[in-house]
Amino acid sequence: MKVDGSEADPGRRPAIAAAVGLPVLGTVGTVVLWWLVVVAFDVESYLVPTPGQVASAFTRMPGYLLDNARVTLVETLAGFTLTVVGGLVLGGLLAASRLLEQALYPVLVALNAVPKLAFAPLLVVWMGFGHAPKIVMVVLMCFFPVVLATAAGLTSTPKDLVELARSLSASRLQTFVKVRLRAALPQIFVGLKTAMPLAVIGALVGELFGASEGLGFVIQNAGGDTAVAFAAIALLAVMSIVLFYVLVVAERLLLPWVRETTG
Repeated sequence: MKVDGSEADPGRRPAIAAAVGLPVLGTVGTVVLWWLVVVAFDVESYLVPTPGQVASAFTRMPGYLLDNARVTLVETLAGFTLTVVGGLVLGGLLAASRLLEQALYPVLVALNAVPKLAFAPLLVVWMGFGHAPKIVMVVLMCFFPVVLATAAGLTSTPKDLVELARSLSASRLQTFVKVRLRAALPQIFVGLKTAMPLAVIGALVGELFGASEGLGFVIQNAGGDTAVAFAAIALLAVMSIVLFYVLVVAERLLLPWVRETTG
């Protein structure tokens, strides 16, 4: 009997079709519901445009919208990268030191509780109208979930795994990299997936409070052309979805054992 990957393909096809088809079906259903509500309640286009009007707005100025989407994407990725690096380092320090955790946790909770809109105009005053205040706003929006997930993951490593590593004469660095960090990765990815949509929101908030480019700038300067504003919002939604699923794919590639060992 021939045994190869082809035997498993028929069984995997329905799951793959569902994983791709159901999100598409849900998106199409949402757009159809949007169109039906606008038509059924005779909503004026200057309040809520139809999906067709939004698509028409995009075809009128695709270069303008895509160029500004690129700016927002760069700000989002830059801020998210800084968040990942800083969040992993600080989360590791909090997990390694109980004293540091007790000293810094109240500060982190307080910063997370403060409405980020309060910082937006101040960041413009401090840093000007360039990319810097938007990137800082991204960090402010998504830093806490990454730190919290990292610290929680590193402190929840099963003791038997740590003891096994020590019995095998593993150094502290080897124990951290091969046991503690590996065990914490599922929790870390939860934090990253939580933070990614917040990163897009942070870039948008920063652009709404002083920018000369970006999708937030497009929305702010759309005026009465709500179709253009909705086109920018649709691009933000697509950006968030794509970035989120990039993390989902990365998680499945880097942590193949998680789906096999969990329910």
